[in-house]
Amino acid sequence: MLDVMTSSEKPADPERIIEFEFLRATEAAALNAMRWAGRGEKESADEAACDAIRGIFDLMDIRGEVVIGEGIKDEAPGLFKGEKVGKWGAEDSVFDIALDPVDGTTNISKGMPNSIACIAAAIPEEGSDSALQDIPAFYMTKLAYPQKVRLAWMADPSLPLSLDAPFEEVIKLTARILEKDVRDIVVMVLDRPRNQPWVDITRKTGAQLRMIADGDITAALAPAFEDSGIDLYVGIGGSPEGVLSAAGLRCLGGGMQAKIWVSSEEERESLIKEGWGDRLDETFRSKDLAQGSSIIFCATGITDSPLLNGIKVTGHHVTTHSVLMRAKSRTVRYVEAVHNLEAKTIRLRSTGKEESLLNQIR
Repeated sequence: MLDVMTSSEKPADPERIIEFEFLRATEAAALNAMRWAGRGEKESADEAACDAIRGIFDLMDIRGEVVIGEGIKDEAPGLFKGEKVGKWGAEDSVFDIALDPVDGTTNISKGMPNSIACIAAAIPEEGSDSALQDIPAFYMTKLAYPQKVRLAWMADPSLPLSLDAPFEEVIKLTARILEKDVRDIVVMVLDRPRNQPWVDITRKTGAQLRMIADGDITAALAPAFEDSGIDLYVGIGGSPEGVLSAAGLRCLGGGMQAKIWVSSEEERESLIKEGWGDRLDETFRSKDLAQGSSIIFCATGITDSPLLNGIKVTGHHVTTHSVLMRAKSRTVRYVEAVHNLEAKTIRLRSTGKEESLLNQIR
């Protein structure tokens, strides 16, 4: 007779048991997408990453549901909202999952820096519908900052740290809290015409500006890493990426504020019809977008980024660099893995079997 695990025997921290399986999924996604670097086919890179993630999910003892997935902006191939993943055993833990198989698809298609594969997974708290907030808008305006700045603002909410405050004051406040000269504050902005106002203000104050072409998850997380060289991230970027960033920041201790940015009157009317009319001016904090403490965030670099080194191929070996974080323990693990091309396999959903990494990379 099979033994059945009772509720009293279930692990207190199930995310600790399964966290490395999510890391294997981002590793596999990065490795499978890498062959498309520089080939000008971002959809192919995305599809390859999704295929590898699904292949790993098929082996995981979870009852997972994708609450934030791909395809909302450009109908790219992807894992979509509502998709069930995992084995769905009776005793498996429930996970809400948000993911971006390739954050920075344009970058990887051009062989440029700043592309990663990332996943956030969270166990909903009792009485909660979802641990990861699905924002039904294309874009959000975001402001991300280090833990020291977040703690200062929590101690004194009157400080001018918000999306409604003049950004010049936000820069000056950050400099004061971090005990830096304004000229030493580094602000990262996604290079889009809609973000020009923040670019102009940053330059006017004398702070340093760093612009990225694509991939704003790593940019939003960067201020929470002391050695990233980035103090603030600001601008309008994707809503799904905002939730993934919030999950990572919950694990790191950094902070973020975000508001829905409506791109057209048609989108505004759609949001109102969906019941979001009274939340269009709401400021969401990290804890609103990623709720509870049972949160995992993991990412693997594809091309070099402020967060992670990209994949390196040397002879018959491939090196990947990943980060794995948990909100409950605030543990941040950096994982450097060396994969032997002659032995390593990746399980793909499309074939239902293990495929040689040598065939995927070469």
